[in-house]
Amino acid sequence: MVTLFTTITSLNSTYTSLVSAVADYANQSCSLEDESLRVPLAVLYTFIFISGLVGNLLALWVFLFLHSRRNSVRVFLINVAFADLLLLACLPFRIAYHSMGNSWALGPHMCKVVGNLFYMNMYISITLLGLISLDRYLKIQGVRRFKGRCCRLWLRRSRWSVVTCGLLWAFSVTAVVPMIALSEGNEEPGKCFQYKQRQQARGKAYFNYFMVAIFWLVFVVLVASYGQIALRLLRTSKDKPDLPNAMRYGRTAKKSFVVLVLFTVCFAPYHAFRGIYVHSQLNDTPCERRRLMDRTNEVMLLFSALNSCLDPVMYFMLSGSVRKATVQAIYRIFQLPKKASETTNSSTTECRRTSLSQASTTVLATPRGSLGFIFNRCVYPPPESGDDNAYQHGRAGLQKPK
Repeated sequence: MVTLFTTITSLNSTYTSLVSAVADYANQSCSLEDESLRVPLAVLYTFIFISGLVGNLLALWVFLFLHSRRNSVRVFLINVAFADLLLLACLPFRIAYHSMGNSWALGPHMCKVVGNLFYMNMYISITLLGLISLDRYLKIQGVRRFKGRCCRLWLRRSRWSVVTCGLLWAFSVTAVVPMIALSEGNEEPGKCFQYKQRQQARGKAYFNYFMVAIFWLVFVVLVASYGQIALRLLRTSKDKPDLPNAMRYGRTAKKSFVVLVLFTVCFAPYHAFRGIYVHSQLNDTPCERRRLMDRTNEVMLLFSALNSCLDPVMYFMLSGSVRKATVQAIYRIFQLPKKASETTNSSTTECRRTSLSQASTTVLATPRGSLGFIFNRCVYPPPESGDDNAYQHGRAGLQKPK
């Protein structure tokens, strides 16, 4: 009886090994090469890298040295720019890989480092976007609604954003280290950034499912937050048309929807497809379907990477304070005539004519959420810590009519 049991166990082990060997042979015999995408991917990633590097370095310089207002959104945006730069640092490896005929010469360990860092920084940026939209929504609703004095003070100051960003980076690094250290057993020599079966590495596939769920959670928060902010601004512009910035409320509300459109275009297609992609990795998928999955994933991922070079453009296009600081710095560096820079201060001239009781707050939407409430310096004194005092004065224009 013992001999029979041992024989059955041995046969079962042999069968499992045979199935694994057949699967490995199928993976190696199924070529995923696609010459039609190789050159376009290299060219487009090069464009994203150059434009994103210049734009994010400029944005980081503005946030650190020129944009002096210290608030929670500024902390989030500094981290967003830094995450975008780290993501962009991974692109030269992809450019070299596609330029060399989809050939990887740096070994499987370096492939996992570059790939996991790319995804880590992409999801850090997505999470920060959700935090920015949530922060703006809570502040436009009013922190006085929260129970507990400590909670209200915590949300008013920028300290909570510093702690949150620190925890986010710590969790991300902790999660990505095992992904790099653990071997999948399906690495193909000389290849990287391509479709892989996850039947022997189900833990990584389930983690990818988890990150897809995180994205859709952020997406719901983003839509709900900016939808409520836009509705409040539109309602205020209609109910209180005599406010000095009533017309700006309507324009800012429309910009909030532009932010949602850009976010959707860059990230939603990739994550809508990601679940199907991971499901195919966990099952026996025909070779032709693997090729389709690989090509589709490359195109969708390109849209996600494109967001890293669109962020700086939206910072300067939608934020008056950031745009003003940048333009003034450019005129100062190149010693351009002062008259040209004065055209950026037309809104400042108008606000000098308004009284404190008429002042209102404008919410500026960006692709990473709202850049916060921009307070006219001629009306509100700069707050000593965070945007607490300025915020309490500024949100008076957005109060619901009693």
